[in-house]
Amino acid sequence: MPAPAAAPDSAPRLTPRLLLRPYLPQDAAEFFALIADNRLRLRPSFPAREAAASSAEASARLLTQFGRDWRIGRLYVLGIWHRPSGRYLGDISLKPSWSSPVTLEIGYYLAADAEGQGYAREALAAAAAFGFETLGAARLLIRCLPDNPRSVAVAEALGFRPLPVRPRPAWLRRVLGATPVLYYILRRDEQAQA
Repeated sequence: MPAPAAAPDSAPRLTPRLLLRPYLPQDAAEFFALIADNRLRLRPSFPAREAAASSAEASARLLTQFGRDWRIGRLYVLGIWHRPSGRYLGDISLKPSWSSPVTLEIGYYLAADAEGQGYAREALAAAAAFGFETLGAARLLIRCLPDNPRSVAVAEALGFRPLPVRPRPAWLRRVLGATPVLYYILRRDEQAQA
């Protein structure tokens, strides 16, 4: 299945406490500040994002790229804001594989002081609905590092099931280390049961 002919609606997605929407150019300063404040914590799970957001200017270019990616169906990145306060909390992204069955890999992060309040779970539920209902995914995947129990708990709370651990190939172990990556899956037909 090819990418959708038209980009999906970029209207904000609302949850009881959160607003999720594609980034706008004026979000670059907040985006950069969150990455800068959480750089060392985010680096193991999001090395490319952390490296690309090396300055406010680089962050602005990255947000522009996210907009292009959205329009061509390469990557869907949603910033997460706390609705009552308007505070920027982090983001969640969906990276599609358009071959059948359509699969979206989801990644998410929050500012350290936003963790532990249920925001990731709320954002993941909204992203899963977007993936299944709007993008037509058959299944969703989440990668978690074993030393990130909060991310594992968020995935499991929404019905994602662990897949068997696959050892990394030797060349990748040399680059990234031997720590396995945990994969969690949620299929469209399982979503209603979660």
